[in-house]
Amino acid sequence: MELVENPSQVPLLSLLIFAPLCAAVAVLLLRRERAVRWWALGFTLAEALAALGLLFKFDPSVAGFQLVERARWIPWLGASYALGVDGVSLWLVLLTVGLLPLCVLCSWRQIQHRVKEFMVCLLVLESALIGVFCALDAILFFVFWEAVLIPMSLVIGVWGGARRVYAAIKFFVYTMAGSLFLLGAVIALYQYARTFSIPELMQQKYGLAFQVWIFLALAIAFGVKVPMFPLHTWLPAAHVEAPTAGSVLLASVLLKMGTYGFVRFCLSVTADAARLFAPWMVGLSVIAILYGGLVALAQTDLKRLVAYSSIGHMGFATLGIFVLNRSGLDGALLVMLSHGITTGALFIAVGVVYERLHTRELAHVAGLGKSMPMFTMLLGVFALASLAFPGTNNFVGEFLVLAGTFAWAREWAGPGWTMLVLLTIPGLVVAAAYNLRMLQKVAFGSASNPNHSGVRDLGLRELVTLLPLCALVVWIGLNPGPFMRAWHASVEWLIQRF
Repeated sequence: MELVENPSQVPLLSLLIFAPLCAAVAVLLLRRERAVRWWALGFTLAEALAALGLLFKFDPSVAGFQLVERARWIPWLGASYALGVDGVSLWLVLLTVGLLPLCVLCSWRQIQHRVKEFMVCLLVLESALIGVFCALDAILFFVFWEAVLIPMSLVIGVWGGARRVYAAIKFFVYTMAGSLFLLGAVIALYQYARTFSIPELMQQKYGLAFQVWIFLALAIAFGVKVPMFPLHTWLPAAHVEAPTAGSVLLASVLLKMGTYGFVRFCLSVTADAARLFAPWMVGLSVIAILYGGLVALAQTDLKRLVAYSSIGHMGFATLGIFVLNRSGLDGALLVMLSHGITTGALFIAVGVVYERLHTRELAHVAGLGKSMPMFTMLLGVFALASLAFPGTNNFVGEFLVLAGTFAWAREWAGPGWTMLVLLTIPGLVVAAAYNLRMLQKVAFGSASNPNHSGVRDLGLRELVTLLPLCALVVWIGLNPGPFMRAWHASVEWLIQRF
């Protein structure tokens, strides 16, 4: 794959990665909690504005990695400090930096103890997440991959709910176990190709037997992170116990690390094995869509409902990835971006309810529409987006995934697999059922609604947090072209490998 060096003297990617670490050190020097909050908000906003420079420097007609930065790092190991972005990683970087100011805002009143340490964890997490999406060296990728684990575990374990320690340990153990398979695959690739450079690993020719073992190891590592069925059991506990900002980052960005890994490694490095295992990955994705939807339909806790819905939505992402055609991949990347926006907004909305009522049970929050009309309107937009209503962002992505999936079943898999693919249709119906049930209950409830007459509607801070996400839901739903244009060349390069 082509590498395009950074034409300017400003190492923009390095600045985006390491500036949050410097900001975290500065936070430690502040004494007043109010100053800590304002510093974190100001810095994350500045980081998001600086990241917009990527859009101006990025050339969507180039399939390779752009804004490449390289330096010697560990010569004796053969590892180098190499960064770059392509169409696949560009929007994930922008999604990460765009959500961090919103995470600070939604934590403004919720986090009241150890505020300084909480903001440090968010900033370190931002640094590690950007590094994952920019790393062009497998060892550097693994370092950032593991670095995400520590601050996220602390966010869950220190600032989470009643069972926060259990949820943090479960999250840590699952993801650490998956990381061992990733490390094993990286070492095996180095032994074969004598390089850790991801672009060079993409260009190597590997035997099918070798690819099979590498693919299986990577599939376990990335499948845990997505999470794919049946490796998903850590997700509901982590989501339910995490504070709002932790749930937002977990659903909107951390889960995308898994699907990004599938695209970056499984499709690019082990293309033959990916084609061999595609039917099985498609089958697991369809199961995830149905399972996530049906379990979400049975939930009475708002946060647990949104958590299980993520399993179904990410099932659409992995489904689009492994049908190995342009429509499917376009849809998968758009689902990844849209899910980050929509589900992040839903978790923020759940946090708003919890701040006021100190409960997430549907029966106890029913009938909020009269006292919180602005909140109910925004919740309706996000619920419709979650069920892929036409005109919202999720609709375009899921439509493309389904089009690519039926094309794959017709051309490659045969009539038997077509019947399996048809099961995605009930998955869409179930998604509509649990989202509309949740919206109806929260907005209108029943004749026995609790008295919410004293509950105030959204304040200015909460409107500032939710309105940008609402605007993106509508913008992508009505005009997805500018967002998809960035990855067209990269997707075309990937498809040529099959």
